[in-house]
Amino acid sequence: MVSKEYVKFLNEIKSRIVTARIQAIRLVNKKLINLYFGIGKDIVEKQERFGWGKGIVERLSRDLQKEFSGAKGYSTQNLWYMRQFYLEYRNFPNLQQLVGEIPWGQNLIILSRLKEIKEREFYIRSTIKFGWSRDVLIHQVESEAHKQVKLEKIHNFPKALPAHLAEQADLAVKDTYALDFLDIAKPILERELERKLLAKLKDFIAELGLGFCFIENQYPIKLEDKEYYIDLLFFHRNLRCLVAFDLKIGEFKAEYAGKMNFYLNLLDDFVRLPAENPSIGIILCKDRDRLEVEYALHGIKKPIDVSKYRLTKKLPKKLTKVLPTMEEFKKGLKEW
Repeated sequence: MVSKEYVKFLNEIKSRIVTARIQAIRLVNKKLINLYFGIGKDIVEKQERFGWGKGIVERLSRDLQKEFSGAKGYSTQNLWYMRQFYLEYRNFPNLQQLVGEIPWGQNLIILSRLKEIKEREFYIRSTIKFGWSRDVLIHQVESEAHKQVKLEKIHNFPKALPAHLAEQADLAVKDTYALDFLDIAKPILERELERKLLAKLKDFIAELGLGFCFIENQYPIKLEDKEYYIDLLFFHRNLRCLVAFDLKIGEFKAEYAGKMNFYLNLLDDFVRLPAENPSIGIILCKDRDRLEVEYALHGIKKPIDVSKYRLTKKLPKKLTKVLPTMEEFKKGLKEW
């Protein structure tokens, strides 16, 4: 029989191996990004010094791929990206340090989709902090996540949680959640919204952000002879707490706060483990009046956030049938 001491020893070794691998990957990535930045710098300087044109990039690509046949990343397009990479960041030494912390693919997404340097810095730092994959990063850019941090979120976290936890919880929630992936343009019932979120659960978790782990929908809690159901229940790994979602298809109403407060009392008393932090509630509605929310949360001791969601920016099907497609529009411009 394996002793507890050995199991503990084995887990410690495994943890050290995983940590060492992660550190090695990060080091290799940083060296690669520095190499690409340096190649871009050399291309720019040689073109300026010797008057070389575009053809030099194509020739350099052919020669490098011939010399390093097993290596990837020296296509003509990628060399142009390296050149642009250098030009965009050469006057921003603080970002030159940061870009080495994220993969080349994520760097290219930020480089190609964002023009403002402040926005680029936001997504670089967020990718480092939350470990966004390329798909998640694209989704965050398309949902304009950088605008969310500028908004004053509506919750009572500072009064309901310890200062350090309140700050973390504030970072973990958004003012507005983009649910474009549901492809809904008309009003639906709350249970239908829940069903569609479950069908696209991976996309929903990506929109929520790093740390959310799904537990169950319509999570039951029994109080004596009565049973109550929470629409969506998550656990947040960083916050170390349960997070309950109450889905609403219309505008926020004051009574929603009382209902969520009731749910959080039940979770903390009957579900929360001793080592976990107080449960958090998120009321997700179509819209809300800030003043009404503030008064509804006044005096409530449980941490509650009231966020809104955006369903879609797409045109209704009625209009897509009568309006020209992008291809038809471009063709019309050429003919005009």
